[in-house]
Amino acid sequence: MTTRTKRKKEKINQEKGDYSIWDHMSNKGYTRKEFLQFCAYAAVTTGIALTDLDKVIYAMEKKRRPPVVWMHFQECTCCSESFIRSNHPIVADIVLDKVSLDYTETLQAAAGFQAEKSLEDTIKRYKGEYIVMVEGSIPTKDGGIYCTIAGKTALQILEEVTEHAAAVIAWGSCASFGCVQAANPNPTGATPVHKLISKPVIRVPGCPPIAEVMTAIVTHILVFGKIPELDSRGRPKEFYSRRVHDTCYRRPNFDAGLFVESWDDENAKKGYCLYKMGCRGPVTYNACSTTEWNGGLSFPIKSGHPCIGCSEDGFWDNAPFYQHLGDIKTLNAEKTADKIGAALTIGVGAGIAAHAIATNIRKKKLITEQDTKQDKENS
Repeated sequence: MTTRTKRKKEKINQEKGDYSIWDHMSNKGYTRKEFLQFCAYAAVTTGIALTDLDKVIYAMEKKRRPPVVWMHFQECTCCSESFIRSNHPIVADIVLDKVSLDYTETLQAAAGFQAEKSLEDTIKRYKGEYIVMVEGSIPTKDGGIYCTIAGKTALQILEEVTEHAAAVIAWGSCASFGCVQAANPNPTGATPVHKLISKPVIRVPGCPPIAEVMTAIVTHILVFGKIPELDSRGRPKEFYSRRVHDTCYRRPNFDAGLFVESWDDENAKKGYCLYKMGCRGPVTYNACSTTEWNGGLSFPIKSGHPCIGCSEDGFWDNAPFYQHLGDIKTLNAEKTADKIGAALTIGVGAGIAAHAIATNIRKKKLITEQDTKQDKENS
């Protein structure tokens, strides 16, 4: 295909609005092999079985990229920063081409009336088809005056853009739970998205969410044409069904009662459990310990810092971060979790003491059994 033919095809696709991801990749010079590798990566990241890889390939090759309206309200833009830093080299190159990003205050080149026209045109042209991605909480106090754009409050804008949306995604803890803006005393009346609209909302909490989790959710919607399976709090089960504590590589140290007692002590250098330093891993649901950050390089606990529970509701009000509290309202410990799990919420001292006692009893029983066996062998 000549350069002129490619440009002609690209122009036609843009006019039709049926530009696929494969169209973008081929126009950027990627080979068919690289496209298939990308599809396999997308499938694995999303949790799609490789037996269904053909569905992913078909979606990436044939389906029009979903039109997206990305709204920014009360936030710091860390979710956008995370999203554009997905670790896969191809994703990093075409991440903004994965979706038809028709409107976003942060990244768009347009401004003023041109930007507003882009938003209005997308909503009208793709009624019932476009995806709304919301970053930030919405202020509702004093008529919502604390966040206004083009003379409209954030609440008015949210209601307008989500009315005919095919799906609504709340990126980050601000949009999912209110985050720091909603922390006590919440002067602006910051409110999460799901409390303000009647549509189902995919909540992807985290401060920020993991880039691969964000891209996986977009991929799921693109491939299957529907939202992923959600838990009781509206979070994708694929990434929020287990506690950070459950898959943490320091968990064996927790079970053995081996804890870091102070920063940079010998126990910290040995990689012992950070629970005593305020780690909220036992009460935080996220994929940090399995997916990790920065291309699977690390995550806070692996870097020697306790989890602060940033993907849980009200985590700012659960401070101080370096002291584990017993009244964390997000606790949902299972009966099968370590018996200490429940005791942990009563207090550090009681939990550690109970676990130490249990550990010592097991050790004593084991030693007694070994001594008895030895006596029998000697006799």
